[in-house]
Amino acid sequence: MPKISQRAERTPASPIRRLVPYAEAAKKRGIKVHHLNIGQPDIKTPAAAVEVLRRANYDIIEYTHSAGTESYRARLSDFYASYGIALTAEQMIITNGGSEALSFAVIACADAGDEIIIPEPFYANYNGFSESTDVHVVAVPSSIDNNFALPKAAEFERAITPRTRAILICNPSNPTGKLYTREELTQLANLAIKHDLYLIADEVYRDFCYDGAQHISVLSLEGIDNHVIMIDSISKRYSACGARIGVFATRNPTLYAAAMRLAQARLSPSSVTQVLAEALIDTPKSYFDEVNTEYDARRKLVLERLSQMEGVRYGQPDGAFYLIAELPVADANEFAQWLLEKFEYRGETVMFAPASGFYATAGSGKKEVRIAYVLCAEDLHRAMDCLEAALKVYGQG
Repeated sequence: MPKISQRAERTPASPIRRLVPYAEAAKKRGIKVHHLNIGQPDIKTPAAAVEVLRRANYDIIEYTHSAGTESYRARLSDFYASYGIALTAEQMIITNGGSEALSFAVIACADAGDEIIIPEPFYANYNGFSESTDVHVVAVPSSIDNNFALPKAAEFERAITPRTRAILICNPSNPTGKLYTREELTQLANLAIKHDLYLIADEVYRDFCYDGAQHISVLSLEGIDNHVIMIDSISKRYSACGARIGVFATRNPTLYAAAMRLAQARLSPSSVTQVLAEALIDTPKSYFDEVNTEYDARRKLVLERLSQMEGVRYGQPDGAFYLIAELPVADANEFAQWLLEKFEYRGETVMFAPASGFYATAGSGKKEVRIAYVLCAEDLHRAMDCLEAALKVYGQG
């Protein structure tokens, strides 16, 4: 049998989806599974935009410009201006999801054998994007002990080598919900300038911030235009994950031209869902206010329930809709699988993403899970009921 490539061998399986076969088997046994493993919200996509897509009349579903339709990029320029971010239509490339935008960023910044520094835990697919292109992730650890605070500049600096090409962050963070301050971002910006690196910021959760906290975009920092790449997506902002529309944005013209060549090689983003994405820009502010209030309530619900469970520790998220919890178990991977294979509470169980898959450092996050609080309050309560009951009996036979 022919061999597969070493790149494919090294690319890790998704910790978010690895346990799906066990969940499917549980459902076939009649068990209801509460999915807290994946960031798929149950929030409705704005109906007015969906109606625009429904009414669209196509004689031919054509390619668009490789950078995306001019009308959508022009509308996006105005959209970002409302956040205080100056971007022209010619500084954005529309991508097939934020995932493709991240792939463009990695490929455009780094060659095989180069390194990208990422504070861990981090979005698991960053590993996949990097390893599949022979780019190595260098982790700078953060810890649940200090609520996953961004490591100090000195820790990043110690990780920099002659092969370092970029620092990558997610702000607010998937998986921790950590929101970085302007001071923290400025610290990273200064490092990028000092060592001539790129600073890549995945900002897809910018609209979900709590307790009065404000999101700061890397594109609002001064004096760093040639170093910054912003990644964005409509998936979470509008609960439109399946539309697969993202954005690669930079003010660096040389980097933009390189990413544009990658965009041309894959031809174009989806023409159909760009119609939806453009219509979504007209979503009123009231939608975001309501959604943010709903997520905040879910966040508080989960934190309250976790606080009542003996031996459970957790990070305090101030953005996105995830948190990391440390459970009183020896191995969260085994526990998560057991929940699906052997446990049920009143005909239900819960599915988590084991957090070890969000770390690059071997052995880290072994007792932790990522919880995505993307379900309604009733389902979240029932999922927490399952977790609480499971922890009381796990390992007893």
